[in-house]
Amino acid sequence: MSDVSSSVMGGSYARPADTSARIQFRRALTLMAMTLVMPGSAQLVAGDKRIGRISLRIWLGFLAAGALLLIVSLTSRTGLFSLMTNPTVLTLGRWVLIAGAIAWVALMVDAWRLGRPLEMARKHRLWMTGLNSALCFVTAGAMFFAAHMVSTSQSFVGEVFSASTTSAPEDGRYNVLLLGGDSGPDRNGVRPDSLTVASIDKDTGKTVLIGLPRNLEDVPFKPGTVMDKEFPNGFDCDGCYLNSVNTWANDHADRYGTKSPGIKATMDAVEQITGLKLNYYAMVNMKGFSKLIDAVGGVTLNVRERTAIGGIGSPIRGYIKAGKQKLTGDQALWYSRSRVQNNDFSRMGRQKCVMNAMVQEMSPQKVLLNVGKIAKSGKELLSTDIPQKDLDVFMDLALKAKSQKVSTVSLVPPVIYTGNPDYVKVRDMISGAIDAAEGRTAATEAHLVTAALAVPPTQEEQVEQKVAEKKKDPIKANQSTDLGAAC
Repeated sequence: MSDVSSSVMGGSYARPADTSARIQFRRALTLMAMTLVMPGSAQLVAGDKRIGRISLRIWLGFLAAGALLLIVSLTSRTGLFSLMTNPTVLTLGRWVLIAGAIAWVALMVDAWRLGRPLEMARKHRLWMTGLNSALCFVTAGAMFFAAHMVSTSQSFVGEVFSASTTSAPEDGRYNVLLLGGDSGPDRNGVRPDSLTVASIDKDTGKTVLIGLPRNLEDVPFKPGTVMDKEFPNGFDCDGCYLNSVNTWANDHADRYGTKSPGIKATMDAVEQITGLKLNYYAMVNMKGFSKLIDAVGGVTLNVRERTAIGGIGSPIRGYIKAGKQKLTGDQALWYSRSRVQNNDFSRMGRQKCVMNAMVQEMSPQKVLLNVGKIAKSGKELLSTDIPQKDLDVFMDLALKAKSQKVSTVSLVPPVIYTGNPDYVKVRDMISGAIDAAEGRTAATEAHLVTAALAVPPTQEEQVEQKVAEKKKDPIKANQSTDLGAAC
């Protein structure tokens, strides 16, 4: 009898103490899993039921809010963007995330206590303590990180889009002046060397990019403005080009009642040149632009021609080879600005190709995953008078533009000669390009080049055009009904 008892106790059957320990361990794991999936449920079944009920109600409230956001995202993308950029919602969301992280950790620790770890076997107690600590770290870490991202986004939006005045679309389109320039110790602020008007349909996102050469001469100004009174016959002084308007106005800032006289004067000039009412401007600092591209992991471009890196006031330090490839921020910056072994008009075409590539590259997922880096680079990258109230509109338009063909029209030879531009012809050409983008008239790329010419292109110009097409010269991107194909 004693032998049978010994065999049962010795190994053929589990001892009651071992069975009880395993059951207790499973119970503790279950309580912890319940807290992870549905905070408060462990307290409801094994602890303080009042705390459990309160926690469950809060959790259900979170789920309801998440479901509401999902419905909004599916039915109104603009509404979702409006919530994402609303300062009150962002502030509330940040503090809710912080409070939720603290409360979740407290419930997780309480679930560990309800599992009675001191009564467990030593190995089970160690497992429980380690697992609970890991879950506390993961859940709290994720929510604190989300709160940090919300805070970073709120700071970026508040600083960059701080303007308060909104501007309604004109004839169903938003017209935004995009300025690209470099800051430096020898310059007063950022001098615009790249000027493009983005004319965007307010409903469809169809975009026409209008390129204005920096060396455009005899620039006209809106009647009654400071510059018009000073230069009634246009900006006709020696060495006075379109990009010099900014410098002249800043040097005579006392004549303006605004913080940014250079921008104001440049917008007045561009409105008179194009015949379009500008809603907003966005000034892009090229150094910040490089950081933005690095923040999203580079930009994929079909490099049309070997392009020098450096060479503007410094030695050439390398080249970007022709072919489709992913460029770093520094490479994309030089592809946009280099003019050492080509000209300004080729550079304008390359700049449009980079713009198009960035529109395609910036998916919502990529922005979400890199929001911290983007926000940090964005403060150095961008200054604008687009107000926070309109930010949701432009976020929605940016996504719509990705699915549309982008048209381009540029005031460059042989269509427009920068030294003696015909501004009536310029406005007709821009109006025609917008009509074509809206489907009001049929257009071909050849039409964009020749429609505004007083006379047909010469035989020499036709030969140059064919050579450019055969070489796939980036200058083609200046006049195109499909920028993506031209690039």
